[in-house]
Amino acid sequence: MTTSVGRVTEITASSDKSFDDAVKAGIARANKTLRGVTGAWVKEQKVDTRDGVVTAYRVNMLVTFIVDD
Repeated sequence: MTTSVGRVTEITASSDKSFDDAVKAGIARANKTLRGVTGAWVKEQKVDTRDGVVTAYRVNMLVTFIVDD
């Protein structure tokens, strides 16, 4: 029987295009430093504005990854 241990870390990512793009950027960056990323939960979304125009889309995500044996 095999067991594994997971860990969760919170990250924030942003994009000037969309929330979807911010999520993709965050996952891509997480994969550069964390091995075994298995998923993420978008905890919070927010936008930055200037003069009534959205200038950035931000997401806070909880990224799950498997801890090495």
